[in-house]
Amino acid sequence: MKTIKVGVVGIKRGMSFAFGAENAGMKLVALCDIWEEKLKEAGKRLGVETYTDYDKFLEHDMDAVVLANYFHQHAVFAIKALKAGKHVLSETMSNSTIAEGVELCRTVEKTGLIYMLAENYPYTVFNMEMKHLYKSGEIGEVTYAEGEYNHPMPPESIASLSPGINHWRNWIPPTYYCTHAIAPLVYITEKMPVKVNGFSIPFQEINSKTARRGDTGCVILCRMDNGAVFRLFGLILPGHSNWYRIHGTKGAMEITRGPGYFGPGLIRVWHEAWTREKNQPLERTYVPEWPEKGDLASKAGHGGGDFWVNWYFAEAIRTGKQPFLNVYRAVAMSSIGILAWKSALEDGKPYDVPDFSKESERKKYENDDASPFPDAQTSKRLPSSILGFIKPKPEDIAFARKIWKKMGYKGKDL
Repeated sequence: MKTIKVGVVGIKRGMSFAFGAENAGMKLVALCDIWEEKLKEAGKRLGVETYTDYDKFLEHDMDAVVLANYFHQHAVFAIKALKAGKHVLSETMSNSTIAEGVELCRTVEKTGLIYMLAENYPYTVFNMEMKHLYKSGEIGEVTYAEGEYNHPMPPESIASLSPGINHWRNWIPPTYYCTHAIAPLVYITEKMPVKVNGFSIPFQEINSKTARRGDTGCVILCRMDNGAVFRLFGLILPGHSNWYRIHGTKGAMEITRGPGYFGPGLIRVWHEAWTREKNQPLERTYVPEWPEKGDLASKAGHGGGDFWVNWYFAEAIRTGKQPFLNVYRAVAMSSIGILAWKSALEDGKPYDVPDFSKESERKKYENDDASPFPDAQTSKRLPSSILGFIKPKPEDIAFARKIWKKMGYKGKDL
């Protein structure tokens, strides 16, 4: 079949997609970033064209674009790419306002092009195995599930990942980074959220020696379309945790807990004596195996997920069929974070999650541009903490600036 020519935006996180394009049957042809020095280095290393101007980049001869640019700018870049005739693989979150999500859905429908959320956590060997188990019916219909993505880092690492006072990481509310927690559960069960409650955890001392203004943790409760409840937890509180558990009407399953990203790498499945099938063990724990292409997936980042998002994106383009992580699921899961933050600012008030596949529902939200990010064009500025608009201490800013200068950052918001 015709080779899929792809360009990547963002030469830090985007390099994983750039290096993995070939394994998915795609050919990298261009890179785009505003950090010109780093961009030229990456372009020379990979032997492709480079652009600092996104509009010029979109004029390059290519079929698809991978967006690994700033977290809160994905929708704007995706909409431009779709209108330019390019398929889009977009990092999380897909939209930073509800209004952006509405426009993104409309644009995908109008263009008929492929859109996929580049959410890699569903595609670890553990979550793919739990997907297989759930489809087999062994644990029955989901009644309750938990997803955790909590990734603490030392101040030096936080500062190096967020160069500049106005970098999105310095302003993000904790609920916004929720797709690593919710996406695997949606992938495994195929249930969708219909209502959310959000609660924020404002331990500001964890932000010391950084320019962060946002709260450091959250809990989100999601009512799903079958009545189940999903609990989500994150973001940078001490105690690293990437963990998923699902309870069903016939049993339960989880990734076993442990240090690092996925603990000791085991799946645990258990049943009650009165719900198990004949000759079925009450409990078993085992090492899962890749369903296929394990030689490629096992070498990729994020537990193999970085391989599979490239692969499923390419497959969607080849077949012309939208992927599982399509625009409607992408916008719904991203919007959970936004709606949960509104809820947290009102001490847990429930918020409905619209069905973004229905124009009659999403039209109600087409003007909802509320945002916490300082460079957003918004009619309503949201604080990044339930304590209000936090201002970092001068000594914390000074510490962060030393790191930014050392890494060569020369932005206007230094």
